[in-house]
Amino acid sequence: MRILIAEDEVATAKAIKLLLEKAKYTVDIVHNGIDAWDYISAGSYEVIVLDIMMPGMSGLEVLSNIRKNGMSTPVLMLTAKAEIEDRVAGLEAGADDYLPKPFATNELIARIKALGRRSENYSDSIKKAGNLELDGNRYEMRVKDMSVSLTNKEYQLMELFILHPGYVFSTEHLMEKIWGFDTNSDIDVVWTHIGFVRKKLRSIKADVEIKTIRGSGYSLEVSTC
Repeated sequence: MRILIAEDEVATAKAIKLLLEKAKYTVDIVHNGIDAWDYISAGSYEVIVLDIMMPGMSGLEVLSNIRKNGMSTPVLMLTAKAEIEDRVAGLEAGADDYLPKPFATNELIARIKALGRRSENYSDSIKKAGNLELDGNRYEMRVKDMSVSLTNKEYQLMELFILHPGYVFSTEHLMEKIWGFDTNSDIDVVWTHIGFVRKKLRSIKADVEIKTIRGSGYSLEVSTC
């Protein structure tokens, strides 16, 4: 699941990002409303977390733009203000949930997970392709009694491929979708991770393979042999 955190307190945003990445999510962070809207316009997120009080454009203004543009992405509002009128304003503008600061980090993650289940891109924790099962609870792939653990990025790559069978993803698309806009990684990190996943697929004798489509990118294919 890919999440955008728009929070003007840099330390708070970084702390949330680390917690969510430990929970195996892909996270982009921005610190003002203008950047938040730019990221939302250019990217695809399952959940958006907006601080109400941000420079450039408030969280409520960003939320208004989201809904005016027909986006149904679940939005969680964060604010230091706990007054009833602020909650009402956020909910009336189209927010799906509201969390006043300070908050417990486990509650934040629980609410984000709940909103992620509402997203149109949400899917069950067990995904299948051919004889392969991808387990989102254990972060592993398995074929019958053989299994192998996956890192955060490896899991997200396989999830993306399985959810879009036969679709050809360019390296740039995978870079943006899995590593996000604010990554410091070079694009060859995509090739490296695909190599790791291919080895793990072979190790458990999966009948699916990440194929290289020359000049286009990569696609997951099920063997017919």
